[in-house]
Amino acid sequence: MLRQLIGQVQEILDLYGTHLPPPLPTVHPPYLFHHQPPTILHQPPQLFGDRWCLLNLEDNPSEDDCYNLVMRAGKFKMLEPGKCPPPKRARKDQTREKSPEASNPTETMESEIWKEFPEDLYENVIARLPVATFFRFRSVCQKWNSLLTSNSFSVECDQVTRPQPWFYTRTHENVNTGAMYDPVSRKWHHPTAPAVPTKMIILPVASAGGLICFLDIGHRSFYVCNPLTQSFRELQARSVKVWSRVVVGMTVNRKSGSGGYQIMWVRSDGEYEVYDSKTNTWTRPGGMPECIKLPLSLNFRSQSVTVDRCIYFLRSDPDGIVSYDMETGTWKQFTVPAPVHVTDHTLAECGGRIMLVGLVSKNAATCVCIWELQKMSLLWKEVDRMPNESCLEFYGKHIKMSCLGNRGLLMLSLRSKMMNRLVTYDVSTKEWFDVPNCVFPHSRKRQWIACGTAFHPCLTAKA
Repeated sequence: MLRQLIGQVQEILDLYGTHLPPPLPTVHPPYLFHHQPPTILHQPPQLFGDRWCLLNLEDNPSEDDCYNLVMRAGKFKMLEPGKCPPPKRARKDQTREKSPEASNPTETMESEIWKEFPEDLYENVIARLPVATFFRFRSVCQKWNSLLTSNSFSVECDQVTRPQPWFYTRTHENVNTGAMYDPVSRKWHHPTAPAVPTKMIILPVASAGGLICFLDIGHRSFYVCNPLTQSFRELQARSVKVWSRVVVGMTVNRKSGSGGYQIMWVRSDGEYEVYDSKTNTWTRPGGMPECIKLPLSLNFRSQSVTVDRCIYFLRSDPDGIVSYDMETGTWKQFTVPAPVHVTDHTLAECGGRIMLVGLVSKNAATCVCIWELQKMSLLWKEVDRMPNESCLEFYGKHIKMSCLGNRGLLMLSLRSKMMNRLVTYDVSTKEWFDVPNCVFPHSRKRQWIACGTAFHPCLTAKA
């Protein structure tokens, strides 16, 4: 019996990677039981639950023979020949056995918590979920799906500040199919584009309050859309000259009880119009004041930024910034010389500060730089630039840069003949991040981003 026991323990130790000492001489049975009192083998089983372990007594051969048994908490158990110790059970299984009344936690939560959950807190909680969950929570039930049209839910959403904007972009191959980038989860989303009543290409040009303003490539029709909910509106057609350079700005009227938004477009020759969503009309407030030199020499990099309800955009010849106040209808012009050796520069904004992002090329080296406008001197002061190790890829190449989003978090598209790179820059933290490739569902081909704009996602914004 003792030899059989030693052989069984040897198999167990080999299984667990521990070697047993060399075989020992046979020990007389009385000596064995002299070191293991019978009372221990017959303790009552109700003290503790089964708990197994292996003892390893050191240099005493007799104790190794006697105590290389499997110990149960409070008593010893001898393994039967040909059997291994029972596997360790998961902690959750042990908890279920100890607490039979909690074997079905879902039913307990439904009856004790969720049944009495206050109705007004549903909207409070859902409004604070990550925006990406919106694509899933609408399918939970009809009640949650109808939250988008609820005034109380709209109020809850207005109280939640989203720390970072999203980016709505268009690609070269799918110019009428959008791709949205979430910088928090660093994932691309591909919403279903609304049916546009035109065969012309429409491009995102401005955003405000969770809405994006689109302009067709012929510069005649404007569209407003919430890319999350597909709320869509076509604005009245304009008689803008085809292919004329225009700048578009968009603001939200938060002071009015009914909300709404306004859109302004201005042409290089100084003609401009303002659209008000509350009246659904375009108006011509007047001509450009004489203090602003015409033409404005606008180009594709003349993107606008909004601070409060004032719209700013770059002009050239002379270099400077032009602003328009949507509340007072006042135009202003500031002469601000462009930084030396800068190209492809675009305005940006962060917390009310006017920023500038552009490429600085000298000899064969190219780098992305960030400047801030000094209010007193009206000069650009460099505040940051892309790390040198990140710019090594640009050395000796002809790089073109376009800014796809300019609101606190910038998205930059850096392109050359053999390179297409997307990066984001956080103005407040001065951090640079590479953006993962944009690949459409059921496709492996990497998409080249053509244009885009930043927008703060809002579930209840209506076009």
